Amino acid sequence: MATTGKKTAAPATAMPRLLAGGNPQIPKGEGDGPVQAWIAGVPEDKREAARQLDALIVAAVPGVRKAVKWNSPLYAARDDGWFLSMHCYARYIKVAFFRGAALAPPPPEPSKSQDTRYLHVPADAPLDVAQFTRWVKQAARLPGERM
Repeated sequence: MATTGKKTAAPATAMPRLLAGGNPQIPKGEGDGPVQAWIAGVPEDKREAARQLDALIVAAVPGVRKAVKWNSPLYAARDDGWFLSMHCYARYIKVAFFRGAALAPPPPEPSKSQDTRYLHVPADAPLDVAQFTRWVKQAARLPGERM
């Protein structure tokens, strides 16, 4: 049988390849679909935490814009840039607040960038939902990061 040389797309049910550290490899795209594909591809032990983070962001920021770039979900409140991103690692999900140094109190983990602060969300530890929601609401009011 002759082949056409065209590559066929992977079935929609195929799990994405995990990159080093456990982050799912997801094609870039705008909207909720690529973000949900990223969540579905997160290793099972951290998937519920990823779902919870996404749901809390959506609840805190009505009309939030979503995208996946560089294998990470991004969230924006307006058209002026992104305020938050997530990335999956072996032991936690890293939430990046791009203007996190301006949040009160700032998220606990420092960055090489003076503006960015991180929150590490392990699968086996409870999330402080109230504090996370306060950070998301504050971050959404700040100018976003252009990417």
